[in-house]
Amino acid sequence: MQSSRASRDGAANPTINEVHDQIERILSSGEFHAPDRGRRFLEFIVEETLSGRADYLKAYTIAQEVFARDTSFDAQNDPVVRIEAGRIRRALERYYLVAGHADSIVVTIPKGGYVPSFDYAEGGCGPAVQAASDLGEQSELQPAAPTPTPVEPAPARQRAWMWLVVPASALIIGIVSFVHPPLLPFVTSSLLPAASVSNDGAQPRIIVEPFQNIPGKAATADIAQGLTDEIIGQLTKFREILVIAPGAEPGAEAREPRFALQGSVRIEGDKMRLIVRLTRQADGAVLWANNYDADLRDRSTLEVQTEVAQSIATTVAQPYGIIFQTNAAEAIKPDSGDWEAYSCALSYYAYRAELDPQKHAAVRDCLERATKRLPTYSSYWALLSLTYLDEVRFQYKVKAESPHPLAQAVDAARRAVDLDPQNARALQALMLASFFSNDVDTALRAGSAAYAINPNDTEVAGEYGFRLAMSGKWDTGCELMSSAISRNPGPKGYYEVGLALCAYIRGDNQAAELWARMADLKHNPMHHLVLLAVLGASGKLDEARRERDWLQTNDPVLLGNIRKEVALRLHRPQDQERFLDGLRASGIAIPPADRMIGSQ
Repeated sequence: MQSSRASRDGAANPTINEVHDQIERILSSGEFHAPDRGRRFLEFIVEETLSGRADYLKAYTIAQEVFARDTSFDAQNDPVVRIEAGRIRRALERYYLVAGHADSIVVTIPKGGYVPSFDYAEGGCGPAVQAASDLGEQSELQPAAPTPTPVEPAPARQRAWMWLVVPASALIIGIVSFVHPPLLPFVTSSLLPAASVSNDGAQPRIIVEPFQNIPGKAATADIAQGLTDEIIGQLTKFREILVIAPGAEPGAEAREPRFALQGSVRIEGDKMRLIVRLTRQADGAVLWANNYDADLRDRSTLEVQTEVAQSIATTVAQPYGIIFQTNAAEAIKPDSGDWEAYSCALSYYAYRAELDPQKHAAVRDCLERATKRLPTYSSYWALLSLTYLDEVRFQYKVKAESPHPLAQAVDAARRAVDLDPQNARALQALMLASFFSNDVDTALRAGSAAYAINPNDTEVAGEYGFRLAMSGKWDTGCELMSSAISRNPGPKGYYEVGLALCAYIRGDNQAAELWARMADLKHNPMHHLVLLAVLGASGKLDEARRERDWLQTNDPVLLGNIRKEVALRLHRPQDQERFLDGLRASGIAIPPADRMIGSQ
């Protein structure tokens, strides 16, 4: 049997029958999201590889055999094969993230070619993905140049060893019942639309108006209606906003939507153009606009609708998207609703973008007031949990009256999930609080559930990737972080430090230093600690001395308890020792392991 590379642990490759069984398992799974031609693509490259013809798997051959292109096919002018390969890579990634926990065979398509790789799951993680480059595959649905607007528009591969795959709602029930069993009946009855499980809290309201179409063309009208419905579905995954369906009759006390999403659909032959814009209802100002072009020869309209809806939802509704930017810049009080509480959420994300410790206490205090004012609003509890946790993971000074921030973070996260089990932000908070409580299994379960609910949320994807990497699943985790950083205009520095660690663990000190220096987190001790290890491993002792001096001046407690702090973040002993080796090389005295104080 041919394979693109040997098994990671040097053992024999899977047999042909084992690979066939695994491909059948993947193709039959409801969690493998790929169209018919994508499935044909995967089957073709697998069969060619198993038949010993991997050397012939070139774009030209695949285009003719799978996509019925003629002999005039030119891969430079027709990227159909490259695009489909990227889509199948992402589909395989999702399958292993959500459903493939117990599979013994891992199927991947390494970047740079079309030859699949087959490995046994046992034997540990492979080398980390190349985080310093190749941050994503080209998408066939290419946005045209955006219309100039007053607000700058907002700029997942191998395997996660997870748990039993079930539908998303049952997945969440399992998490909450595991963490807090007595609440299971409440959680089961709480799997309702967002409006039924949380109060308004002055969330920004957005109405999705029916997309316009060319009169008299029934096909275009169907696409326009389907796109409107798909965008509504994708937007409602973000609990920080309230989505109003077109034609809905507001109650007497309801506020008018502040934003409107509008658009149109045009089809000419095999080409489709979608034009989208976000407007401010008060004065009709266009806050953001973009065009999306698609070729319908190789893609179904359902695929186009799904992909463009996900792109729009991420751009508009993510924590650092257009709505957040507009509200943060204008800071205008809505006509009604609890603006003070909502302003705390804006303040949190502004703080999160810089991780400035001088802003932390004010944000924490504001969110504590918000949860008292609106005690049943899940998202505020989630943000409060994340703020408490920063006192632990970023070594912020703790208030005398709040000496146990980790316990507070856990309690607030559980409260958030209890209130709204489908809130991805609440599950993100539970993931992080559990991880730093050394409950890695619960953390990864919560992260998997959050990512399954809303993969469009770059904060969820990025933090989940970070936890996967820190727990030893470097391939999948680093890839998720690199995907998040390519889409997220918010805390890039935070993820750049994560990608520096990815590069360091795989032994690429040059890339690690590049990522670490790109991160603008001058106040953050963890940033300086990662850079210190990288410089030590690279033999740059003069530069390492400056980082060591900064840490000794600004956070001597961190260096004095270094083994415990490293173990709190890196789950596997071999990763801990690799990181500590860099610190040793930089001149940091590392106590023996048997002298380590018990972990939190």
